[in-house]
Amino acid sequence: MIQTLLVANRGEIACRIFRTCSDLGIRTVAVYSDADEHALHTRRADAAVRLPGAAPADTYLRGDLIVKAALAAGADAVHPGYGFLSENPDFARAVLDAGLTWIGPPPEAIEAMASKTRAKRLMGLEPLGEVTQGDLPVLVKAAAGGGGRGMRIVRRLDELRDALEGARAEAASAFGDGEVFMEPYIENGRHIEVQILADTHGTVWPLGTRDCSLQRRHQKVIEEAPAPGLPERLARELRTLAERAARAVSYVGAGTVEFLVAEGRAHFLEMNTRLQVEHPVTEAVFGLDLVAEQLRVAEGHALEKDPPSPRGHAIEARLYAEDPARDWAPQTGTLHRLAVPSGVRLDTGYGDGDPIGVHYDPMLAKAVAHAPTRAEAVRRLAGALESAVIHGPATNRDLLVRSLRHEEFTSGRMDTGFYDRHLAALTTPAPDPLAPLAAALADAHGRSRFGGWRNVPSQDQVKRYEAAGEETEVRYRHTRGGLAADGVRVVRADPGAVVLEVDGVRREFAVTRYGDEVYVNAERLIALPRFPDPTAQLAPGSLVAPMPGTVVRVAEGLTEGATVTAGQPLIWLEAMKMQHQISAPAAGTLTSLHAEPGQQVQPGLLLAVVQPTHIQPASGGIA
Repeated sequence: MIQTLLVANRGEIACRIFRTCSDLGIRTVAVYSDADEHALHTRRADAAVRLPGAAPADTYLRGDLIVKAALAAGADAVHPGYGFLSENPDFARAVLDAGLTWIGPPPEAIEAMASKTRAKRLMGLEPLGEVTQGDLPVLVKAAAGGGGRGMRIVRRLDELRDALEGARAEAASAFGDGEVFMEPYIENGRHIEVQILADTHGTVWPLGTRDCSLQRRHQKVIEEAPAPGLPERLARELRTLAERAARAVSYVGAGTVEFLVAEGRAHFLEMNTRLQVEHPVTEAVFGLDLVAEQLRVAEGHALEKDPPSPRGHAIEARLYAEDPARDWAPQTGTLHRLAVPSGVRLDTGYGDGDPIGVHYDPMLAKAVAHAPTRAEAVRRLAGALESAVIHGPATNRDLLVRSLRHEEFTSGRMDTGFYDRHLAALTTPAPDPLAPLAAALADAHGRSRFGGWRNVPSQDQVKRYEAAGEETEVRYRHTRGGLAADGVRVVRADPGAVVLEVDGVRREFAVTRYGDEVYVNAERLIALPRFPDPTAQLAPGSLVAPMPGTVVRVAEGLTEGATVTAGQPLIWLEAMKMQHQISAPAAGTLTSLHAEPGQQVQPGLLLAVVQPTHIQPASGGIA
């Protein structure tokens, strides 16, 4: 029997595993980097062991340090979670060689499937060799790991070199393995996967299908079970292929076999020899705790002959600290508050007041809704996300709500090209025009009182806010009857709540303030100074860091005075384990370059200036 379990991971998945261990009476051990010293998973465990450093290569990818931590803390078992070392056969062997129980498949099964190139060969497929024009488009893909890292779509041959270099660098940073390969890229297929669970007694459960087609940067955003609209023949074929893959490598534990489905045919992608981020939707539909089942299998228990019967439908949405309208740029800062309505499962690795840094994945939480029908599950999750309290950096919450309510999604006709087609419409700002006024009235409450009768109206007060990237100005005034504003009736105005009536309709606004950040219901505003700083102007063509991160690369041969073309990649930043490309905004001359590899940058830092061709430098003379 397992008594003490170390989780060789961090954040949400570590907290999720700890929850099951608590239910089972198993003591828990966390490992943490210096950046995670006060993280939620560090606080939740019964014991925690420091891994010196912050970068994954120095901490969560150091299998030797993690095994030492397990032994030092008295653990008798290790769970790898997902990502990091979860699909590393050498790490699994090291755990077993130390006399510890490994919560996962045999190292040989990991070795056979963890490399996507070996997995394809096992399934009778071969990666592409030399790519020609006729092979395009192709997908460059990391051989190890997952989560969309180390992946690039190539549509032109002249893009191939940069795609290979970028994918290798990203894969090496995320997984400690820079091997990549190429395969044909299937446009607008559906990403369908099958959850499997196998024991040491020869039983394999294929636990239905999941649809994970809504993706950004090849990383899943919304997942559901079962996959809607699949013909039973195809669903049965997928389950059969998944079971065959598991039996081919004598699989044990939880795993996932992934496919791309197009024109009624299933194309094998890979087998993930670990628990998946989206496993909660399968748990909800089958009434299982997959982590508990993993632990039972590792202890030698046998599964029942047949899995439980599925019931209802479940949908999961991943909440990221990112700005989808700005190329999914990750966001950092303090997560002041995160809460969803009851009836929706929330898995998170953050607590109120926790910082969101640059070192790891930007996923804040997963919200999961389960209902008797798909339509009910979709409505429940969309409503819960819309009313969730999320106070902190910008997130993809609005995108998730709009995606769940999009006709293409509600009808089950989505595919992997969903965001390519609809991102602009889904990210068009739709700020509440009353939110800034509510913020101003809440702030003004109690600031001014009339000391007697006055015969003249109070002068208008002015407040400025930034909402959805746009600046807005609101006006209100103090009267004998209280606060007032044109076009609305102020029913109530307190520091935390404002009630306004427009055309006979009352609306209530909850207002919370953290310094200059103001949250009005679900909307995030930034309070601005009344008079803008006239010096806060950038020259045309200025390129600034859109996020905190590290400069990992500058275009080869790029120097001041160089001529650049519109859209030419100039600088690459790495933040939250993803690389982000900064390109020339227009054709022109690079007049200033401040970025260099290894440089740490903060949002707004000037990296370079491209003087557009149509703007001539000042001559300095007098005409």
